[in-house]
Amino acid sequence: MELGELLIILTGSLVVTAFARWRGLPAPLLTVGVALLVSLIPGVPDIEIDSEVILTVVLPPLLYSAALDVSLLNFRESRVQIARLGVGAVVVTAFAVGGVAYLMIPDMTLPAALLVGAVVAPPDAVSAAAIGRRLGLPRKVMTVLSGESLINDAASLTLVKVFLAIVGGASLTLLDDLGIFGLAIGVGVAVGLLLGFVAHRVRMRIDDPVIENVIGLLLPFVAYIAAEELSGSGVLAVVAAGLYVGFNSPRTGYATRLQERPFWSAADVVLEGFVFALIGLQLRAVVLDVAESERGLGQSVGVALAVLAVVVLVRPLFVFGSYYAARAYRYFFLSTLLRRLRRMPSLRKVRQAPALRSVRYHPQPRMDWRQLTVISWTGMRGVVTLAAAVSIPTVTESSIAVPARDTMFLIAFIVTVGTLLLQGLTLPVVIRALGVRDATQRDRDLAAELEIFSTSTEETVAYVAGRRAAWEERWGPELTERAIQAATTRLLRQNEALQRTALDDADERDASGATEAQAARRREAPHAVGVIRRELLAKRREVVLRERDAGNLDEEVMRRVLLGLDAEELAMDTSALASTRS
Repeated sequence: MELGELLIILTGSLVVTAFARWRGLPAPLLTVGVALLVSLIPGVPDIEIDSEVILTVVLPPLLYSAALDVSLLNFRESRVQIARLGVGAVVVTAFAVGGVAYLMIPDMTLPAALLVGAVVAPPDAVSAAAIGRRLGLPRKVMTVLSGESLINDAASLTLVKVFLAIVGGASLTLLDDLGIFGLAIGVGVAVGLLLGFVAHRVRMRIDDPVIENVIGLLLPFVAYIAAEELSGSGVLAVVAAGLYVGFNSPRTGYATRLQERPFWSAADVVLEGFVFALIGLQLRAVVLDVAESERGLGQSVGVALAVLAVVVLVRPLFVFGSYYAARAYRYFFLSTLLRRLRRMPSLRKVRQAPALRSVRYHPQPRMDWRQLTVISWTGMRGVVTLAAAVSIPTVTESSIAVPARDTMFLIAFIVTVGTLLLQGLTLPVVIRALGVRDATQRDRDLAAELEIFSTSTEETVAYVAGRRAAWEERWGPELTERAIQAATTRLLRQNEALQRTALDDADERDASGATEAQAARRREAPHAVGVIRRELLAKRREVVLRERDAGNLDEEVMRRVLLGLDAEELAMDTSALASTRS
């Protein structure tokens, strides 16, 4: 691919994605459709996709960006459910799809059929998470979806590696397969945590937000390549590094965090649009190859539709079955075993040990059937499925041809587009119909922000009392007193006003005889405050720009003033508490 073609594809995919986001349309589907139409124009050259570019250049930053936004504490709390879906569902789907493909494609061997299953196994929760966040899905559901999407890619690509080796003639036993999995997990996680730790320590020692973000930009690529070179999972290395850096990012400077989030959001949009555009441009050549093969286009499309049906049906069966089976196992086996061990006379002394007394049953976060239904309907495939399909060579390293390789890509494409159409377009309807949303999440977040604001204010005032002597020794009593008054007065007044506003709102909600119109106005109050504040900020910006254009304000001064106004509006967009401040 030449530089000119690359720029055209990037620009075109960005334009289509921007239009889709503006109109509320699914950007991946629209991008693929437009790219397919473009590929049908006479004179448009065939685009060859280098799998190494997708796996090494596109996939690491997408995974790293997703890992930065995942709460490590929530991830750890839901780790059992995440691991069950991220690994168990991938394995089950791979074998189910492999069995169907093996039965329906005469010239496909069983390892090659399982390779197809591994390719289409991992769901991509990016679009599902965006929909769920907009519709207010409970946070525990969002954690499971986001966490699953981080580790199912590693499971899928490891399976692809195993089955591709078997297709190439390697004789692998079950122990060998488990060894490959264990090595991939151990090396990948170790490399990711090590590089994440080193990157964080370096970022903490420098005071340059630009360099700190450059380190963050390089980290996913270094982690992926290093882990792959050591026979580990590059995906897990990137995820581990992202989780570690994201968890410790509050310890870095504020300027680094303000620059980091918009950068990775922009990178996600560009890279995802680029991948789907490449797939759409290549589809015409793939369809022609399949049509000219012995199987023909009709048979291959039929197999792909059957695989799509299996992919859609296996997920809810696994989600419900594994969830209730795991709960039954933990309740009736592990809890009973612990109780019996504590009651055994021979363990009378041992059971008094603090280590044994501290052993308790920690249940996984509970979910009802409606939440499980939503999780089962978030099986949309995406970038990893298409990248894995592209990475399958026509001939293995041992010079053995991969059976029905052209059909594999067509299956991956139809499964991806089919799940985006079937599940992606109907997921909002399912969420609304089942009423799966947490209506009180915002109120709980606001209460938590109020509490932590009050706690931090009290401890800050106590800190001032303890540091007063040292400050007086440095600046003198008079200057220190004025500085302390200026710094603490606004903080105390703001805390008092916020707490008083919260109490007034609670009293109004509890007051009897309130009409529905009054209740509606109270619910609209924070929105009204936000709208008015934004209009006032816009007016202040207008004045600043007018004075700059008139030559009355230096350009550098203008930028500093606008930065303060932008930071104030950013606080309104990111904090439930800040959005209610007047």
